[in-house]
Amino acid sequence: MDEVGAIVVGAGVVGLAAARALALGGHEVIVLEREKQFGMVTSSRNSGVVHAGLYYPDGSLKAQLCVEGRHRLYDFCEKRGVPHRRCGKLIIAADEAELAALDTVMARGARAGVEDLVRLTAPQARMIEPALGCAGAVHSPSSGIVDQHGLMLALLGEAEAHGAMLVCETGVDAIVRAGSLWSVQVGDTRLAAPILVNAAGLGAQALARTIEVLEPGLVPPLFHGKGCYFSYSGKVPFSHLIYPVPGPASLGTHFTLDLDGQARFGPDIHWVDAVDYTVDPALKGEFLAAARRIWPEVEEARLHPAYAGVRPKLSGPGMPTADFMLQGEADHGLPGLINLFGIDSPGLTSSLAIAERVAAMAGPRGS
Repeated sequence: MDEVGAIVVGAGVVGLAAARALALGGHEVIVLEREKQFGMVTSSRNSGVVHAGLYYPDGSLKAQLCVEGRHRLYDFCEKRGVPHRRCGKLIIAADEAELAALDTVMARGARAGVEDLVRLTAPQARMIEPALGCAGAVHSPSSGIVDQHGLMLALLGEAEAHGAMLVCETGVDAIVRAGSLWSVQVGDTRLAAPILVNAAGLGAQALARTIEVLEPGLVPPLFHGKGCYFSYSGKVPFSHLIYPVPGPASLGTHFTLDLDGQARFGPDIHWVDAVDYTVDPALKGEFLAAARRIWPEVEEARLHPAYAGVRPKLSGPGMPTADFMLQGEADHGLPGLINLFGIDSPGLTSSLAIAERVAAMAGPRGS
């Protein structure tokens, strides 16, 4: 049995950030990933947006870690040369009935510590984005976009520079408690470590259920929130991200740009029973209607199915939106085990802040 300082299961953006934080703390880290390479699941199938922290319930982990993570993320990207852009975001009220929702966004963002929000009338919003259709807006200058792959590559590079190792195409078969260590079976190999971080994303609950000493009732239910995207070919008149007022289950179908200038609308929200990345072309009508609430002049012929992602949610249809769950010894009584459940949006923005919490829960090397 090979012993290391920490095992991280899952090489998405959160798993890689956690591996980096643990490696920087002096732990010898190995990262296990069942896919062919890092970041192939949730981390690469999203909008690539850096959120300011406007939407999340007061005092929630999402509210705290999004604001903290955004600062950490921009600082990390600037120092490591990760491509990103603080392009800003407009959250719009499509009609007067939605104006009160903008006040809610303003107030919630201010309570979370987002200090640069600006309330705009419709004419003021159109001074920023003349093609916009809206009754009013909130301007969030600190929102932006990031190259997800570049971010993950930088996190992995720094983790490896401090002794971490990534092993791909390596599924976990079993996890048992062996004295003071966690013994992880991967094929014919057994690894052991005092620290085990479950950052498996969509597979986090299934992985946790293989841990016999973990009380089954502590593993939360998993809901698959599928979101589809449609791309827009040709030139667009916007330089900012454009979001509708948030809905009960998602932030709504919004307009984003990537760093190459490719425009897209999405995601929508569908509840599915299993991971499914197909995009039904028949959704075009719904996307066109959502797009025209943002940009009345959008051309139907330029809207095309693009890609889909599935988020690991802890609440399903008709349920209040669930918070992140960072489960450690204080929750389950098992030293060294850290389960990360329900890391959906804003998980990308929050990744470095989540990693710092993981490192604090793990404690210093040799503790």
